[in-house]
Amino acid sequence: MSIVLGIESSCDETAAALLRDGRRILASVVSSQVQVHRDYGGVVPELASREHVDNIVLVVEACFKEAARHGYSQGWQGLDAVAATCGPGLMGALLVGMTYAKAVAYAQRIPFLGVNHLQGHIGSIFLDHPQAEIPALSLVASGGHTNLYYLESSGSCRLLARTLDDAAGEALDKLSKLLGLGYPGGPVIDGLAPLGDPQAVRFTLPRIKAASSSGVDAFSFSGLKTAALRHVRLNQLPSLKPQDAEDPSRIGQPLLDLLAGYQKAVVDQLIHRLEQGLSSGREVRAVHLSGGVSCNSELRRRATEHFKSRGIPVYYPRPALTTDNAAMIAAAAFRRLAAGESDPWDLPADPNLKV
Repeated sequence: MSIVLGIESSCDETAAALLRDGRRILASVVSSQVQVHRDYGGVVPELASREHVDNIVLVVEACFKEAARHGYSQGWQGLDAVAATCGPGLMGALLVGMTYAKAVAYAQRIPFLGVNHLQGHIGSIFLDHPQAEIPALSLVASGGHTNLYYLESSGSCRLLARTLDDAAGEALDKLSKLLGLGYPGGPVIDGLAPLGDPQAVRFTLPRIKAASSSGVDAFSFSGLKTAALRHVRLNQLPSLKPQDAEDPSRIGQPLLDLLAGYQKAVVDQLIHRLEQGLSSGREVRAVHLSGGVSCNSELRRRATEHFKSRGIPVYYPRPALTTDNAAMIAAAAFRRLAAGESDPWDLPADPNLKV
């Protein structure tokens, strides 16, 4: 029996989780900074780092209290390892979580492990779906990342496609900011898009070569954002307020149609790349969706329907495991701990860490 304390602080959420034997979540606590960054329409790195400093001790203490309510009584002495996200992410934010995790591990004389944030998302599928088939196409889509991997085994994956510019979640957030609907924009657009006609405002897939010289395909969402801005200006569409999302009658059909068409275009591109990954001749037994955008209801519905005809199941985590959480970090660390691995005290944070 192994207990791993996971710490996640790569961007704008301070999170801690206690995981038993790599599967059972004893406690998972996430402190969001949405209110801090909302007025800026996106994450301000310096503010994010300060919030992590203020919150990390409180979040970890809350995590232990939650675990105690579920029968965990060993406290700090019951830990077998401490893990923290070491990249990719914001440098200052990463350093807060890593420094705290190293200090705890050193004081308790237990192993410290640095975890790749993207590998955490990839592995989050198995917390809810341990039966999920491999080999699989694994799409990680969030506000900071849009990557497609070929997952050959639980410990081996290969990058098939990555974004050239904006991430999928970032593209949704930027349209929401442009229209005045606030931050984060993904959930707002997901809630309003079904009220619009996705065919009324049409966007085209970006014309990108099938693969670069490195053999890695590309996503691109910056052109979609520019096209939406042009549409708003040409049609003189009004600016909105965040509270308007609570009463769609204030928004008007032209804007609802724009939201529907824009969300459809984002999902179109994600499924297009998944289909390309499937048609390449690789053995694919399942499709895995993770990251914040995997909560998008249209993506879940269309991906499930699209691949059902191929006899390929689509898996995605529960909503709490799609955002930046520490349970996925602890789960990834457990697999390394079980293999006898640990990291040195001088392991650096790497904002551009690759899988």
